[in-house]
Amino acid sequence: MSVRPKKSLGQHFLKDDNIARKIVEAIADLKQKTVVEIGPGTGVLTSKLIEKENIEFFAIEVDSESYEYLSAAYPTLGENLIFKDFLKFELKETFKQPLTIIGNFPYNISSQIFFKILENRDIVMDTVCMIQKEVADRIKSSHGNKTYGILSVLLQAFYNIDYLFTVGPRVFDPPPKVNSAVIHLRRNKRKELDCNEELFFKIVKLGFNQRRKTLRNSLKSILLNLPTDNTIFGKRPEQLSVEGFIYLTNLIDSNKDK
Repeated sequence: MSVRPKKSLGQHFLKDDNIARKIVEAIADLKQKTVVEIGPGTGVLTSKLIEKENIEFFAIEVDSESYEYLSAAYPTLGENLIFKDFLKFELKETFKQPLTIIGNFPYNISSQIFFKILENRDIVMDTVCMIQKEVADRIKSSHGNKTYGILSVLLQAFYNIDYLFTVGPRVFDPPPKVNSAVIHLRRNKRKELDCNEELFFKIVKLGFNQRRKTLRNSLKSILLNLPTDNTIFGKRPEQLSVEGFIYLTNLIDSNKDK
C-alpha cells in the first residue's frame, strides 16, 4: 500500500535515504537509549532507526494511513508504534527515563511540538529534527536580531542549539515551497530558571506579541502600577537575552507586592 501526503497534516514525506542517514547519524553518540520518532510517515527515517541495536525505538503517528503502512512494513515495532497525536500524548506516563526525540516535523505544528518539548524538558534531553529553515533560523537567532522571538528565548533558556545542515525541497514528496533545516537541541545544565518560571513564560510571550512596542507598553497588563523607571522597560523584547528576561522577571516579581 502507498501513503498519500495530506495537506491538512502538513505532510511532506522525506524520500532521500542519504538525508535520513545524516539525521540518524546526529544521535549516534547520545547517552540516552530511548528514541522517539514523531510522525514517521512513510518510514524513511524509521528504516534507519530500527536498524540501530543500541536504542529502544518508538514511533508516534497520528495518520491512520501511515500507521497501517508502518505496521505492515515494520511488524517488529509492535506496540512501540503508537497511534496517537503527539501533541495530546502524555510522554511522562509512557517514558520514565531520559529520551531523544527525532523526526521530520510537520511545518504547520512545529512550534506546538517545541512547546510540548519544553513542557517535558526534564526528560527530553535531545531533539534532532527537520523543520522549515525560517523556523530553524529563528530558534537559533541571538538577541538583537529581527528573527529573535518567543521560541528563541524559551528554547535557548533550556537547550543549546546546533544548526546542522540545510535541506532543499526536492528531497520531499510533495516538495515544499521553502528550504528546510536540521537542528539539534541539547539540554543544557540549567535545571530551573533563577526566577518565577510561569511569570517568565508570560513575560516573554506578552513582550513578543507586541514586539514593536517597548516592554513598558507591551507588558502593561502585568505591570499595572509597578514602577517602570528602570531603563530595561524602554527596550524592545528582541533586545533582551535569556538572562535579560530572567532579570526582568525578577524585577517585576519583586515589586508585585510592594
